[in-house]
Amino acid sequence: MARAGSPAALPVIDVAPLLDGNQAAATAAVAAQIQTACRDRGFFYVTGHGVPAGLLADLADASQQFFALPLADKLEIAMDRGGRAWRGYFPVGAELTSGQPDQKEGLYFGTELAADDPRVLAGLPLHGRNLFPRQVPRLGPLVLAYLDALTTAGQAVLAGVALSLGLDAGYFAAGYTADPTILFRIFCYPPSRPQDESWGVGEHTDYGLITLLAQDDSGGLQVAAPEGWVDAPPIAGTLVCNIGDMLDRLTGGWYKSTPHRVRNVSGHSRLSFPFFLDPGFAAEVPPLPDRAAAAADGRRRWDGQDLRAFTGTYGDYLLGKVSKVFPQLSRDALA
Repeated sequence: MARAGSPAALPVIDVAPLLDGNQAAATAAVAAQIQTACRDRGFFYVTGHGVPAGLLADLADASQQFFALPLADKLEIAMDRGGRAWRGYFPVGAELTSGQPDQKEGLYFGTELAADDPRVLAGLPLHGRNLFPRQVPRLGPLVLAYLDALTTAGQAVLAGVALSLGLDAGYFAAGYTADPTILFRIFCYPPSRPQDESWGVGEHTDYGLITLLAQDDSGGLQVAAPEGWVDAPPIAGTLVCNIGDMLDRLTGGWYKSTPHRVRNVSGHSRLSFPFFLDPGFAAEVPPLPDRAAAAADGRRRWDGQDLRAFTGTYGDYLLGKVSKVFPQLSRDALA
């Protein structure tokens, strides 16, 4: 799905030992690489993640089939029909980043919950059933299989993150991500001209613990680095991993969530598949005691926000963020 290439700007880390779990020396070496990547860039490529290439290829093919449908067909599963579950389709320009319309269309998915699940019965926002298109019936099963595969890969990466912080490998899986908030998007970016000033998605950070991104061969992802914006082009067989705001908060700013943005100048549409593995909705994420003062290292966040000042659950933080992404939907569905 992705073309080969090896950019020097971001490190490539083989996480296969983390999936094995029985290679202590190799696992420690991976954790050290993750620590360096999280401190220096907040972004790295992941190989050895165990996600079947055929699954991603099939998902990409079904996604292309969906986005090629007439708008009226896609709107049959519009997000306003998903209600409080916050699932479904949105057209180009409907999603905002920092108040500006993004030049992309997309699908929102999450953990599939039955109608009689206690969280659904209680009306908990962002919990419920997914909306799948009747015109592409294979997309639903592929999405659910991909969620399972990425959850396994993500928990392995978080084991490496835990080790990189001097914690037990199971720190996240036994705690914050024992019942994680799982969000998944499929985005389609129409081509833009090099002289256009609009962005597929503008500068932002992600909200939770980690993001695992699969991208097609179009390129366009850029990452903020000390030397300026650097490209994160596709590398065959890899996922791009980046830190979210809650990992930034947990580490007291020692690991910082890194701004990134997308502009598609490939001349054709671009598909991307961001998967977010985040704390449980009701979890609070206080800084680790030995990291509480780490933000005094002089590296300020790009937006001036002090994540240590936030109080509440991850669900509170997430809802505060997404209400700015779809303000009208937030007023209609989440009130």
